[in-house]
Amino acid sequence: MHAERMNIWQELIYLPYRLYKRIAKFSPQSVTIEHFSFVWDIAKYPIKQSLRNIADIISKQVGQIDADLKTKSSAYNNLKGSLQSLEKKQTGSLLTRNLADLVKKEHFILDSEYLQTLIVIVPKNSFQEWNATYEKITDMIVPRSSQLITQDNEFGLYTVTLFKKVIDEFKHHARERKFIVRDFTYDEEQLAAGKNEITKLATDKKKQFGPLVRWLKVNFSECFCAWIHVKALRVFVESVLRYGLPVNFQAILIHPHKKTMKRLRDVLNQLYGHLDGSVGHQGANMDNVDIPGLGFGQSEYYPYVYYKLNVDMIETKQL
Repeated sequence: MHAERMNIWQELIYLPYRLYKRIAKFSPQSVTIEHFSFVWDIAKYPIKQSLRNIADIISKQVGQIDADLKTKSSAYNNLKGSLQSLEKKQTGSLLTRNLADLVKKEHFILDSEYLQTLIVIVPKNSFQEWNATYEKITDMIVPRSSQLITQDNEFGLYTVTLFKKVIDEFKHHARERKFIVRDFTYDEEQLAAGKNEITKLATDKKKQFGPLVRWLKVNFSECFCAWIHVKALRVFVESVLRYGLPVNFQAILIHPHKKTMKRLRDVLNQLYGHLDGSVGHQGANMDNVDIPGLGFGQSEYYPYVYYKLNVDMIETKQL
């Protein structure tokens, strides 16, 4: 029994290349038939194990990689998102951008028991109105305390100094005139910490990127190899189910030219149509064993065992 089992597995371990002459005889220019030097990884997937155990080993391996990918990508994307959020605040409209690089200590009245300096965003077409009316928006505004710090295409960034007890009233009346008071308190330590945070996030992102890319390359290779082993399992199992024992079938890899795929189908049907009476029929295949998440399901039926390999994950060219 062991000898018979080893003979069966030999057909799976080596997928040799023997049908070139038969297909080329019918259509010598239509296909490129390449040797697929696949060798079953006995160390990872011992052939003495049952097919179910081997499938479970592959599933567990890929499942662990998938879990690690989610953890690593989530950590990197969170870091990237935080950095992008802070960087976005460094640019854009004065309504939302970070003010740390725009304001200076001398723009503010600091450490006063009664007075406070506010930051007000004024539409560009209202500069004249602001300069003419800001002292009258409420009582207790320091005369001539407003100065234009900077401006962009839409708004200007102004300061105004007033008594603390009229701040709420000032905000209310300013809003009625479409002058927007930014919630901002000048604190040198916090401003420095914000700048340091951006630098730290940028450094951390750079440190994580290289190892993440290397991890992706290694584990993509692992997943792809596992997927090819699953395909090999499917070819073997489907062939045994169709053609029975002892094993008398051959697996090959065919890479057809895009314009001659239909011709190749016709050639294969001429060669192997006698194996099944339902030649040309395409129906749902009930075997859904595949690596979750890759989306390489099988939905076509031919008189020969056929599986499609997508080896171009970007252009989605089929092999």
